[in-house]
Amino acid sequence: MSPSARPLSHSASIAAAFLAAAERSPDKPCLLFEGERITYAQLRDQALRWAAALRAWGLRPQERVALYLENSPTFLASYLGTHLASGIVVLVNTQYRQVELRHILSDSAARLCLTDAAGQAELARVSHELTALEQVIVADTAASFLAVAQPAELPPPNPDDVAVLAYTSGTTGRAKGAMLTHANLVANSAAVTQAWRWSADDTLLLALPLFHVHGLCVGMHGTWLLGANAELHRRFDATAIYDRLLADGRPQPGQGHGEGQVQAHRHHQGHDQGRITMFFGVPTMYTRLIAEAERRLAAGEPLPAPLRLYVSGSAPLSVHTFETFERLFGQRILERYGMSETIMNLTNPYDGERRPGTVGMPFPGQQARIVDVRTRAPIHHETPGEIQVRGPHVFKGYWQRPDATADAFADDGWFNTGDLGWRSADGYFTISGRARELIITGGYNVYPREVEEVLQTHPAVAEAAVLGLPDSEFGEQIAAAVVLEPGVTATAATAEQLVDHCRDQLASYKKPRRIFFVESLPRNAMGKIQKHVLKEQLDHQA
Repeated sequence: MSPSARPLSHSASIAAAFLAAAERSPDKPCLLFEGERITYAQLRDQALRWAAALRAWGLRPQERVALYLENSPTFLASYLGTHLASGIVVLVNTQYRQVELRHILSDSAARLCLTDAAGQAELARVSHELTALEQVIVADTAASFLAVAQPAELPPPNPDDVAVLAYTSGTTGRAKGAMLTHANLVANSAAVTQAWRWSADDTLLLALPLFHVHGLCVGMHGTWLLGANAELHRRFDATAIYDRLLADGRPQPGQGHGEGQVQAHRHHQGHDQGRITMFFGVPTMYTRLIAEAERRLAAGEPLPAPLRLYVSGSAPLSVHTFETFERLFGQRILERYGMSETIMNLTNPYDGERRPGTVGMPFPGQQARIVDVRTRAPIHHETPGEIQVRGPHVFKGYWQRPDATADAFADDGWFNTGDLGWRSADGYFTISGRARELIITGGYNVYPREVEEVLQTHPAVAEAAVLGLPDSEFGEQIAAAVVLEPGVTATAATAEQLVDHCRDQLASYKKPRRIFFVESLPRNAMGKIQKHVLKEQLDHQA
């Protein structure tokens, strides 16, 4: 059967697919992490131990377990274990600080949180406000928690049960928990693995954070669904990733790779066990790999051999980055489009034209269309509008937010992505902007109001407006226009104080990179800040 004809998975959950893979190939490598080789059987045993311990502790079906943890085998074992115990995993960004932690852990009513020593210290600052949180487990000292029960297989979760709460920012209010069911997760992974010709012979080089759906629900879920292998890094480091890519083959210094070479490698079968065949990243990772390649070339060092597939997502990939990467690495990055509520929506083709500046077409089993932003009626090719999607990958709704869930779906069941774009006559979608005010910087979502609220708690600030400005490395940089209180002097030191104030209360990537001091903020007749006018003003100053 050809890859394109391969049927979508019938597994009831990703955890069930993982257990099936462990049953088929118990001794096959599942994960390589910092020199440690972990087989499917070993990770299965760890996951079952977590499941048994959670049940023995008193976790009931559909109760929440928060993972506030860096990339590690413990993250993956506890994630699978929570699902095998029929719990819901709450993904928590490791850069989150007290403001975000207070909201997400309160909103989800997580009973238990797994973290590291740094996370434990941060949680201690807000733990007195988290009435539902009963226990914090530090990963390095989890042995005593796991010792209370022996591994045992438990009844599998229901496909329609919520598996993951992925918190995402919208245009109003605080972050909302997107409820992804086990069926959603399986449908996504089945579509992705089919579209990208993923097989059990592949090894994925993964440095994306597991607290994000790109790393976890695309990278690891696809790996487990097929019984493939992944090399996991704790975090992205361009030098380390480049060295790892070089380890799988060394072309001559400065030698590019023609399309024929890429195609020959792409369709090669029977990869050596552990040989890297795929890399998934965000645009910022690719710009840093390009910079690393240029530095190495200047020193007379070689370029890496081709991989079967490079994928980019989570933020728009610039045409310049696409073309520069192709010139240096000899490969055309496959860009795709997704979001927390749906994981994956659109992809450039594996076979066929990977068109720079576009995000391709719907994945197998999914649908996408463009609607008029006012009438909500479907519109024709090459006419801009809002992108809507439909299919088994679309989430169940927002946690405890029936109002937001109702607003997110059209009357005929299509999900409103809030992103603007258009579709070419031959079916390629292009993202032209966002109907929402969401800022995407380095692949991370930042909601302006959250930063504005923190800025306005500083005694020097009368009011503030936050927006994204173009940035060649991060896609967008966070900029803040600040009106100071009377008597406060606008100096570089004042700007540094405001940035430090944000860094102390929010994840570091949410802090403004530029502070603009202004006399007033532009407003319309109703008193609403006109951010499009403000952006034009700041563009001139930048």
